[in-house]
Amino acid sequence: MTFWDRITDFITRAPGSALSAMVEAVRTVFEGDPQLRRRVAFSIAIIALSAKMAKADGVVTPDEVQAFHEIFAVPREEMANVSRLYRLAQQDVAGFEAYARQMAGLCGYGGPNCLVLEDILDALFHIAKADGVIHERENEFLQRVAEIFSIEEAHFEQILSRHAITGDGDPYLVLGVGRDATFDDVKKRYRKLVLDNHPDRLIARGVPEEFLAIANTRIAAINAAFERIEKARVGA
Repeated sequence: MTFWDRITDFITRAPGSALSAMVEAVRTVFEGDPQLRRRVAFSIAIIALSAKMAKADGVVTPDEVQAFHEIFAVPREEMANVSRLYRLAQQDVAGFEAYARQMAGLCGYGGPNCLVLEDILDALFHIAKADGVIHERENEFLQRVAEIFSIEEAHFEQILSRHAITGDGDPYLVLGVGRDATFDDVKKRYRKLVLDNHPDRLIARGVPEEFLAIANTRIAAINAAFERIEKARVGA
């Protein structure tokens, strides 16, 4: 049975019509398979929170829909189930904070700042910026999700800089190094980030293979930041 077959089977068998109830069911239905539970939880998190973010902003643009599909590479035959979950999330009386807390409980198996929660936040940023700007309400939404995920403010600013719309995000902030760091330290930090964010690492922590656009965009931002610093330090 493929991953999407398991998702479909779960949706069909999950109790009730509220997505919040389905989220709680993930904990017990996949109790015997922690890796699959993380993958299912991650998938539902992206669907539920992106639906809530769209509702908070009030507008869903074609660019945001395209960005959703870039992250969510779902087989055509499974799109009906994804659409159903998306509608359930928008209709559910539970607010996005309740979803975020549920996801923190399901996905946060590594404690505060668990990397899979950053993966979820990165995916939401990718969708939010698709129309060329992160709107104020979207930014507030993302900040609150980060707080619930126990992602510290400085770390949130690092993620935000990585998604700078104009491409002029602070490269030192993207890499998480001080401007007074030696170039050798910058290189060490850069290499560690590339290694930590390799697609294989994301898969190992529960990110489905269908979502590896997250890894690609993150690595691209890290590479661009290092190249800017290298050019300023070495090429000057």
